[in-house]
Amino acid sequence: GDRAGAGAGRSPGAGPAPQAGALPPVVDRVPTRDRVVFLTYDDGAERDPRFIDLVRERRLPVSLFLTDTVAGPGYAHFARLRSVGASLQNHTLDHPALRGLPYAGQRAEICGQQRKLKSRFGVRPRLLRPPYGAYDTTTLRAAADCGIGTVVLWRATLEPDGHLTYTDAPHHLTPGDIIAVPSGEAPTLSLAERTTRLLGELEERGLRVGRLEDHVGRAGPPTAPDEHGSPSSPSGD
Repeated sequence: GDRAGAGAGRSPGAGPAPQAGALPPVVDRVPTRDRVVFLTYDDGAERDPRFIDLVRERRLPVSLFLTDTVAGPGYAHFARLRSVGASLQNHTLDHPALRGLPYAGQRAEICGQQRKLKSRFGVRPRLLRPPYGAYDTTTLRAAADCGIGTVVLWRATLEPDGHLTYTDAPHHLTPGDIIAVPSGEAPTLSLAERTTRLLGELEERGLRVGRLEDHVGRAGPPTAPDEHGSPSSPSGD
């Protein structure tokens, strides 16, 4: 899974706006009046069958950002998750830190995973999460050319022990926050257990899980991002 390191997961800095539609926006939260947050799961390394039951029973509109080299062997697991309402999105073919790579290499990673997800599941992802939260303007160009509409970071991380950490203040969940759930390295709690604990916290705060794909298109015009992310950030992969 991806772990937010120095510089990763913060809101992109405002700069001169590119031409409308030129580059996809980068979001770690979504401006919304709805009392929703967004649950996003990375890589696909943890294949907990109880998580499928939880998504089905609670009708959770989760987004799964899949890396082919990790998720590929779990085709049937992710097909079942999709059948109970999860969306499948792009997390590159091989999980490299994209920032600083040449355009051709970034395009191969992003478009290649678009093709894999289309052939495996019949889906055309509109969302990309760059590994480690590391990206640059070349990433955005390649993403746009591969059909990506939004680059998705995160403001909160659900840790392997079930606790939340934050990239910036406030250090509690607020409406519109995007929560990343990295694949745990020998996690204390299973994926279903961590998610169940989080759902309890959401209920206490009067929040529910929203479908990210239904909200990112309303996030407003893109702003020019800073060169962003840290390839040296720790990761579970």
